[in-house]
Parts: sequence; structure tokens; C-alpha cells
Amino acid sequence: MVSSKDVAKRAGVSQTTVSRVLNTPEKVTDKTLEKVNKAMKELEYRPNLIARSLVKKKTHSIALLSGPLHNPFYVETTMSIVNYAKAHGFNVNVHFESNTDQLSVYEDVFKHQVDGIILSSILYEDPIYQELQQLNVPFIMFNRKHKEKGHYIEMDNAKAGRLATDHLLELNHRNIAWIGGPLVTSTFLARYTGYCEALENKGVPVRSENTVITDTGKAAVLEKTKELMARKNKPSAIFAATDSIAIYMMDWLLKNGYKIPEDVSIVSMDNVGWSHHHAFQLTTVGTVEQKNLGEIAIGHLIELIHQKERGESGPFIQQTLETRLFRRHTTKRKES
Repeated sequence: MVSSKDVAKRAGVSQTTVSRVLNTPEKVTDKTLEKVNKAMKELEYRPNLIARSLVKKKTHSIALLSGPLHNPFYVETTMSIVNYAKAHGFNVNVHFESNTDQLSVYEDVFKHQVDGIILSSILYEDPIYQELQQLNVPFIMFNRKHKEKGHYIEMDNAKAGRLATDHLLELNHRNIAWIGGPLVTSTFLARYTGYCEALENKGVPVRSENTVITDTGKAAVLEKTKELMARKNKPSAIFAATDSIAIYMMDWLLKNGYKIPEDVSIVSMDNVGWSHHHAFQLTTVGTVEQKNLGEIAIGHLIELIHQKERGESGPFIQQTLETRLFRRHTTKRKES
């Protein structure tokens, strides 16, 4: 069985240095960290996390409360979070939000000891927030935030909503539908607010029949798309509040004889990897950052964990990322 002594010999450092890398990596230089991590990987060394936890009262575990996996945004962010955490000595316990019993998801998280929590499943006025604050465990929100002060990473959702809607308005569309999830999350609320502001700035009324609130799963989106296109006064353009919703809508539209963008233009949000697949080529709005929100957030969370270990504290991390329009093939100018 490989020991820390073997790792030290391979890396050309002392056992004490290996111990520092495992327990207080923030006190080790990047060069040394890289050498020791490389040696551990080559030797397939697995540190005893339980023993380390007993000594330091640390678990080397982080809880992730993610949005639903039917949305590729959360697939991408979950992978980034798990990989980043693993590279920095943490395991990730992954939990997914539930439409029917979210409280039990939180209870499952709370009964396990973790060093930090990263979540995107919180509602804007979620009462669970007070319980999170009482845990005395660092936590950070990404993609969503709570109305109370806290650590969060988000895209500028209101601006993104305006960008998407302005793009359709510039293409001469005036009958523009918005479809998204319930407005109880900061993300959907801000994106819808941006949509409304853009219409009002151009003197276009916000029509109630063009506001479609839905569960974001496939079956619900397909049903709402069917209802929307059954209207006599069909929209000429649709703003889907996530790429996932847009892809489901496109599936229904194409199967039912509609041409995109000739019959209906579609713009969406998030710029996930699938959005620029040749089968979709979605016009969408995303951040200007190369890293996704999850990877940025987990980096901040690990630093918050180390700050707590050092007995330090700092200002709230409240990062709002700039956005841009990625124009592809699902929008077209409407002829008068």
C-alpha cells in the first residue's frame, strides 16, 4: 500500500510537506503543490479522508445542491465543480433539487458534516436561507441568489434579458413571447424583468398571453409550446429563458412542421455547449467568461473554507458577470 513516505520520496520533498499539501495547501507554493499532486497521481495514492477529518475536524467534503440535470447548464456546472474540488483535495456530495419535496433535499444535506456548501437551488425568498446561515459552514450561491446578503456568483440576468429581447426587436419582431420557469428564483425573475424593460423601452406592450410560466422539464415545455402555437395570433419570436427550454421547444416546432427561423425566431439564455452544436446553432446570451459559474463559485468557496480555518473573514463575494449575445442561426428579420 502506498504511503505518504512514498509520495514524499517521489516528489523530492519531506513527509511534512506532503502533510501540508493534504491539510493546509494554502500554505504551500504552487510549484510544490504541483509536484506532490503529480506524485500522488502517479502512485495512485489515496489519503485517508476519515482519519484526516478526525485529526483536523474537517471532512474534506463539500455539498453541492444543484438545479435539475435535464438542464445541460447544470450538467456542465456539476462536472466543473466536482473536477475542481477533487483537484484541490475535496470530495463533492451532489444533491439535485426536487419539485415535490425540496425540504427533504436540504435535510439530507444538513445531517452530513461538510466543510462548505455550494448551491444553485435556492429561491429568492427561500426561508431555508436562515438555517443555512446558522450552520456556521461557508456557503456560496451560483446562478441564483437570495434577497438577503450572502456570497453569490451570477450572470447579469436582467441585462441578458434586455439583450435577448432587444435583438428580436431589432429584427422587427413585436409579437414576442417569453417562456421560463416560476418567477420565485432570482434568475427567472431578472430575465423576465429584462424582457419587460426592453419591450417597454421600445413602446411595445407586455402582453399577458405572451408570458408563459412553466415547469422546465421536457413534458411541460412541450405542452406549453403546443398551447402557444395553437393561438390564432401566434408569436413571431420566442425568448426562451434557458437553452434547455429552447431545445425542447425547437424539438416540438420542427416535428410539427415549423421552420426555424423562417416561421418563428428563437433566442435563449446560458450559451451551454449544446447551443452551438450544428443541430441547434442557437442564438443565445451567455457570459463573456471562459469559466462557467460553477467553476468560479467553487474556487471562491474553497477560499472561504480556508479563510475560516485561519480565523479570517472578509466582505461578501457578490460577483455579477458581464453578458453578450451569441448570434447564430435561430433568429431572422421579420418582413413587414
